[in-house]
Amino acid sequence: MRLLLVYLDYNEGDLPNKSKGGNYSEGLASISAVVKSGGHDCVLFHMKHDFDEQEFKNKIVGFDCGLIGFSVRTTIFNSCQKLIKWTKEVLPESFIYCGSYHVTLVPDEVLAVDGVDAVMLGEGEYPTLELCDKMQADGDYTDIQSMYFKLSDGTVKKNPVRPLLENLDELPIPDFNLFDYKNLETTKIKTALVMMSRGCLFSCTYCGNSQFRNIYPNKKKFTRFRSAENAIKYLETLLEQYPDIEYINFRDSIFNSYPDWFDNFIDIYKEKIHRPFTCNLRLDLLTEDTVRRMKEAGCYLIDVGVESGDYEIRTKYLKRMMTDEQMIDAFSWFHKYKITSLTYNIVGLPYEDLKKALKTIKLNVKLNPDKIIPNIFYPYPMTVLHDIAKQAGFVPDVISADCRVPLKQKNFKEHEVLYAANYFMKYVKRYKRCEKLPKFIGRPLERYYDFVFTGPLTPRKFLVWWSDQKAKLYKSIKNFMINKTPSLYLKLRDRRHKISQ
Repeated sequence: MRLLLVYLDYNEGDLPNKSKGGNYSEGLASISAVVKSGGHDCVLFHMKHDFDEQEFKNKIVGFDCGLIGFSVRTTIFNSCQKLIKWTKEVLPESFIYCGSYHVTLVPDEVLAVDGVDAVMLGEGEYPTLELCDKMQADGDYTDIQSMYFKLSDGTVKKNPVRPLLENLDELPIPDFNLFDYKNLETTKIKTALVMMSRGCLFSCTYCGNSQFRNIYPNKKKFTRFRSAENAIKYLETLLEQYPDIEYINFRDSIFNSYPDWFDNFIDIYKEKIHRPFTCNLRLDLLTEDTVRRMKEAGCYLIDVGVESGDYEIRTKYLKRMMTDEQMIDAFSWFHKYKITSLTYNIVGLPYEDLKKALKTIKLNVKLNPDKIIPNIFYPYPMTVLHDIAKQAGFVPDVISADCRVPLKQKNFKEHEVLYAANYFMKYVKRYKRCEKLPKFIGRPLERYYDFVFTGPLTPRKFLVWWSDQKAKLYKSIKNFMINKTPSLYLKLRDRRHKISQ
């Protein structure tokens, strides 16, 4: 069989014909590796921008594949429906199935799309291999576990989800060459995105992991890591194929989910790989000794989810039970061992307002991270926080593709959410200056900033427009540097993070 995977690697509303290399997808590379290990062929339609109808149809026909899989995420679902329709118009005999996160959350919604023949829930490697095997043998494939099928009589056959693959060492090394790997956005700056694990131990209400976990019969095994030795083999294989890679970016949900595994891996990594790396961590699982050893192994940047500085929102609605003190202690270790830190934060949460969003800003002041990313909350279907927001009347029936603030709350209007997100870092810097001043100056100045942020006189709509223009310019310059002058971008990044090769 010859399988085509369609990867929409852009956001709806992006300008067409952008000059970029696109992003790596571990899931698609893993599916390709398993399919090829079974004797089949797998190719990728890597869509780095939106296509007009005729251009897309010409491209899809050119791949000459009868089995086509679309990777569907929530924020690109509208575009997927359009492309599937166009595919069926030019390839009416093709078999189209959909997979990935959005499908797992709402499989019936995706299967109902005109042109979709089947959907795949959960991990897709071995269901896809079985589908290829049975199609090649002209056998009945409608009994494949983890798949729902539209039957010829108009009914739907829903098969149970197969158990998770508990030992990730049984998976082949991902097929990096499925992509034009040398020209990926990150590879241009000598960085590889990698994953050593699957799943997450925690059940944060805004994340789909709890829903993903519950579909499996062996859900207690949801969080799995390659063995430390196999993880090193993965990295050595990648570096053998692409020796120009100098930086490793671990994209695991929580890299230190199992502290014993993590400490063992760090020791081997230091000995055999020892390249500068970055990763996501959970602060309440961290010790100072681990931070020290990470620095010795080459860690230059740590990503951490803070999410909200309001304790009630963080514990009651997000179910993140870490305290401010735990976070402050961990960040003191990052500063001590000179590891750059980055925080992820969410604004526009259910029941939030400007005053509660300000608490998140002030918590970041206490943590003093080097980089801050404020994200606007998106209510992903079937998540606990989506249901909470829906029941409160905050979620509209339809969220348009170009919507920047999905929730509609009287106490936190759209332009207020955008203002909080766009000026998040600016206020962190302002409050830091207040801390450095004598108290008789710093305290009144802090109260003044509080009033400007939350008060009724601030022209937030204009300020949002102005910050949007500056952000577009910055993004254009960054994209230009990555694509046209990657060596200069790397020098600036190394200087910022104090990386020495």
